[in-house]
Amino acid sequence: MLAILHPNTSLDSEEYRQTMHYLENLPNVTVRVHEVQGATQRLTEIYLLGDTKPLNKEEIEALPAVERAIRISEDYRILGRHRDDRRQSGFTYNGVEFNQSNLNIFAGLCAVDVPEHVEMMMQALEDNGEVCTRMGAYKPRTNPYSFQGHGKGCLPWVFEKAGKHGIKVIAMEITHESHIEEIDTCLEKLGRPTGVMLQVGTRNTQNFELLKAIGRQSTYPVLLKRGFGITLNESLNAAEYLASEGNANVIFCLRGMKTEAGQPHRNMVDFAHVPAVKRLTRMPVCVDPSHSVGSREQSPDGILDVMHATAQGVIAGANMVLVDFHPKPEKALVDGPQALLMQELPAYLEDIRLCHDTWKKRQAIYQRLKDDAAE
Repeated sequence: MLAILHPNTSLDSEEYRQTMHYLENLPNVTVRVHEVQGATQRLTEIYLLGDTKPLNKEEIEALPAVERAIRISEDYRILGRHRDDRRQSGFTYNGVEFNQSNLNIFAGLCAVDVPEHVEMMMQALEDNGEVCTRMGAYKPRTNPYSFQGHGKGCLPWVFEKAGKHGIKVIAMEITHESHIEEIDTCLEKLGRPTGVMLQVGTRNTQNFELLKAIGRQSTYPVLLKRGFGITLNESLNAAEYLASEGNANVIFCLRGMKTEAGQPHRNMVDFAHVPAVKRLTRMPVCVDPSHSVGSREQSPDGILDVMHATAQGVIAGANMVLVDFHPKPEKALVDGPQALLMQELPAYLEDIRLCHDTWKKRQAIYQRLKDDAAE
């Protein structure tokens, strides 16, 4: 069961103390408190775990600090959608809103290489009115002899350039919990010129100790990529690991499934799961067309496969796009052959906005149908 407190309830208030005293003394029930900071108010959610079936919903709602109570299902207890659940999806971080209705584009370098390329990428984003990017400092690689990323050595100049060009959020993959401290220390030393979204790569989707470590901190939101060799349910439960440790500011990323059936693409594009994830959970959903398609192949209509895959995800309701660009792909240290070019950025952004507008129009069509049926 979930007890949602009145907005902005103070944890020092008498109402909160009375409520917690009652809940903490329920037999065979464990209490877990989560705070959710929205754009205008703070909400406190109290999860009652254990033998909750005998609990009376009305009695819980009668407690002085409780606004309403919700019975929750077994799956995705924190991030999932539940019956009579009217909680909003998403969160705001560093002035950027992330929810199941809007769209943010994270175009950038799969792997940070040299300062000049980072500068060119961020300048292009600023010129096109974008405030988010992807920058890979830590790179897990299948081949032990491949470039593993510059690590903490590149963080100062990446963050400084982001601040210079008005970039508010950088999606950055981490592979070890020590990377959280490295990122936090560097940002603090620089006066926090930008923000970071911690990315969990597909290889680490079931690295449960890493998930727990990331979940225990609440400073940075998380982008969790679907595991390429496990079920959707298993990947969604990986996201729940993050939330169960305290950090529910999670975006779920679809990046293709590893199977020979996906050829000639690098992976089987799984963007039909965008609405499924939004139905099952309250998480915003990201698509990664670069790692799904894995090439710059072009169809006879003159449109790259990466762009077609992006359109499929966005027109199905995706809320974030994570995509590789590079000023000089032939010099990229990671995934250069799949990177889009700087001169393609304006058209790509225009295409995405067109698809997002189409998604909104599709919504309106079916809302009218629903309204007509209700009359």
